[in-house]
Amino acid sequence: MSIAFTEIQETMRMVQMESLDIRTVTMGISLRDCADSDFDKMNKRVYEKITSYAGNLKTVVEQVVKEYGVPIINKRIAVSPVAEILGNATAEQAVEIAKTLDKAALDLGVDFIGGYSALVHKGISKGDQVLLDALPDALSKTSRVCSSISVATTKTGINMDAVKQMGNIIKKTAIKTKDSNGIGCAKLVVFCNPVEDNPFMAGAFHGSGEGEAVVSVGVSGPGVVLNALKRFPDADLGQVADIIKKTAFKITRAGELLGRVVAERLHVPFGIMDLSLAPTNALNDSVAEILEEIGLERVGTHGTIAALALMNDAVKKGGAMASSYVGGLSGAFIPVSEDNGMIRGIEDKSLTLSKLEAMTCVCSVGLDMIALTGDVSPETLAAIIADEAAIGMINKKTTAVRVIPVVGKQEGDTVEFGGLLGRAPVMGVNPFGSDKFINRGGRIPAPLQALIN
Repeated sequence: MSIAFTEIQETMRMVQMESLDIRTVTMGISLRDCADSDFDKMNKRVYEKITSYAGNLKTVVEQVVKEYGVPIINKRIAVSPVAEILGNATAEQAVEIAKTLDKAALDLGVDFIGGYSALVHKGISKGDQVLLDALPDALSKTSRVCSSISVATTKTGINMDAVKQMGNIIKKTAIKTKDSNGIGCAKLVVFCNPVEDNPFMAGAFHGSGEGEAVVSVGVSGPGVVLNALKRFPDADLGQVADIIKKTAFKITRAGELLGRVVAERLHVPFGIMDLSLAPTNALNDSVAEILEEIGLERVGTHGTIAALALMNDAVKKGGAMASSYVGGLSGAFIPVSEDNGMIRGIEDKSLTLSKLEAMTCVCSVGLDMIALTGDVSPETLAAIIADEAAIGMINKKTTAVRVIPVVGKQEGDTVEFGGLLGRAPVMGVNPFGSDKFINRGGRIPAPLQALIN
């Protein structure tokens, strides 16, 4: 890549004054060749393959940070869906695999390891069911393992039997990790139309179309976009979109440069650049505050979805101009617990669960890092998943649910998750049930939009 001196100067300013960072460098690793009918051999192969490919990940990333001066916040690993190699294993053995992943992450010094996953959007195989049965124990007995489950796609429809199971699994996981405010659920995401090259957790897994290993990068810069908009307070909305697009272009260029350097030094291919505006609880590092800078008195009020659509589209256009390898989710995330502006909107009663659901129609993912009352039923959790999956299926986009029932907490309480996961006000759900709908089971057929050949 050819980088101009002016780009270097702008990047320095964005790092020093506007909270620009590389949110994650994620190495994807295929575990498909680790499968073995002898569980002990398979377990050993999993650990050895991860540690051999990612053995220098932490060291290389830290060296690149020192040389280039751009912070890289997280070092992560995503493996191919573990359910694919479980075969005739038991649920107890699947939990042991999760512990092996956790040990590998700890020994390598990486923050999270994703891919404890299953793709069940059309049916549930033997290995898939083993992993689903193991999930509550696996997430409660590990600290760095993340899981993602695909229950729907535009091509296949929604597997409502899997959706029902996920409602029960989330509830069980919340109970098993109740002493830490249901933190196990913060490492579990349920998808419609998942992408195979997502570097962000908890949804990252190494897709079946990928090679043996790859390095992908997730860049985040809400603070950079916010500061750019503040310099043009009277711009019209077309100009606002242009400012966001040009800012996203600059952020993407910086991220791809560092990602390619890391990949070259680790001797693996460079995968994709995921340019997602992912907020943190740091000052001015908020997607909600960008929407408010565009002109909303408070996020959640009328006009929120239009402003979010403008921003999400501009981010994608800027990233696509900057790199031929933009992938992942690339847009705007709205994780409640990680965004001070979202938290303030809920506390001020301008932002509701229904409004958040509507916002997912135009942003990158879905209902993310939302704390719910501890008495929410498994059927209601499943219905929330079904609604979000329907939005993704019909609109041919990725949607997801990562909600955290907090045992013993009521609507209006606040819970602390710590670190990047932040804090969240507890939200209530609709008091009317969806039990009969969920218990019907079966599969919601794929929509007409699926017939594209």
